[in-house]
Amino acid sequence: MKTILLVEDDSNLSQGLILNLEAEGYQVVHVDNGNEVMSVFRDGMFDLVLLDIMLPGVDGLTICRQIRADGSTVPVLFLTARDQSDQKVEGLIAGGDDYITKPFDMAELLARLQGIFRRQAWLMAGESSGEVFEFDGRSLNYKTFEARGPGGTVRLTHKECMVAKYLVEREGEVVSRDQLLDAVWGYHAYPTNRTVDNFILKLRKIFEEDPASPSYFETIRGVGYRFKRV
Repeated sequence: MKTILLVEDDSNLSQGLILNLEAEGYQVVHVDNGNEVMSVFRDGMFDLVLLDIMLPGVDGLTICRQIRADGSTVPVLFLTARDQSDQKVEGLIAGGDDYITKPFDMAELLARLQGIFRRQAWLMAGESSGEVFEFDGRSLNYKTFEARGPGGTVRLTHKECMVAKYLVEREGEVVSRDQLLDAVWGYHAYPTNRTVDNFILKLRKIFEEDPASPSYFETIRGVGYRFKRV
């Protein structure tokens, strides 16, 4: 049974979500005030956080950043209002895994949850074949999200690790931005596929000797990206 931390201050919406999620076999812990979220989160073991952006007290974006600052990789799915397009993107950059816009259909929410858990399982599958990928004195740990390059060891975000893993698994193959979006976020998550470029730039800063002239994470102009070992 997966446990979801639901952070939502609308009592009618939260009660409906609790009933439906529990009917689907999830265990739900509910918090209705942003000030209380981190203490509840740190005291529990959660498989996903369903997080409203607009909350009394601490807002959802700040909470997501705090969760990531704690080193947690638990998936975060944002609940957003229709007029919060800028916050949707900001939330994903802050470490969120997906968002769903209110009002939404319960079937759509359940599909989003299943998609997140499916991608999470794919990322964790690296453990079965060796959780650390090493190449040319560099390494990528799929479990801890630690990456080691010429500049030392840093911790990747959940999505940065997924982008790297997707490319590494297809070594030598040219991968389009659309493929990366679909595999890592679900295509609906970002308003433009150019956002993928920012994640590639971060990986280059970690793994490349010269990020401006990459040897491992190559751009194939007009098509996408390719990972290859030197």
